[in-house]
Amino acid sequence: MWDWDYAAGLLPKLLPAFRTTVGVTLLGFLLSIAMGLLLAIVGRSRYRVFRYSVRAVVEFIRSTPLLVQLFFLFMFLPQVLPIAPSAFVTGIITLGVHYGTYLSEVFRSGIDAIPKGQWEAATALHLSKRKIWLSIILPQAIPPVIPVMGNYLIVIFKETPALMAITLGEMLMATKNEVSATYRVFEPYTVVGILFIVVSLIFSYGFQWLERRFLQRKYERKGGEASDSKARAKIGSNA
Repeated sequence: MWDWDYAAGLLPKLLPAFRTTVGVTLLGFLLSIAMGLLLAIVGRSRYRVFRYSVRAVVEFIRSTPLLVQLFFLFMFLPQVLPIAPSAFVTGIITLGVHYGTYLSEVFRSGIDAIPKGQWEAATALHLSKRKIWLSIILPQAIPPVIPVMGNYLIVIFKETPALMAITLGEMLMATKNEVSATYRVFEPYTVVGILFIVVSLIFSYGFQWLERRFLQRKYERKGGEASDSKARAKIGSNA
């Protein structure tokens, strides 16, 4: 039967594993954003070799299981690096690379949605490539895809139990160890399931708030531009 005292006592035991799980999730997500942006930008290169190479990498990584990639990097990286990375670092790299390929398609769709006139105007003003991307393209391409980015953050969080395969002490491994020690199944798996739900909801609401903030700034900017246009029209009519 359910034991409330035992269930409450599980939280301190799961806390280290909880920190590990959230840490690998957030760091893996940041890496996936960086890699996704890099692949999306390089994939628009005028050189075919770069475009085809990006397409090959994206299709290869997306077509192979995450677990296979975990085992491969866990066994391969110590052979080529002077210092063998820990399971935590390997998990971050694997999650970041794997979901970076998915986010590259998300970013590509956002970039493709930018009107052609924006590119032409930036070129006509002789702006540098760096300024075009950082000041014109990405600020317009990123906000519309924020909800999809939030979905992938939650997906990465829910994929962390796969890291148990490379001995990372995340929440599911800690739960299994507790079950093996106490032979109580109901409370540990229920508590860890609730933790996954709560954190996923926090991520979801956080990205909804972020999306509303971007939309609010967009409407405020448009309202300011409309006010300026009306003021200029009034001045012109008075003149």
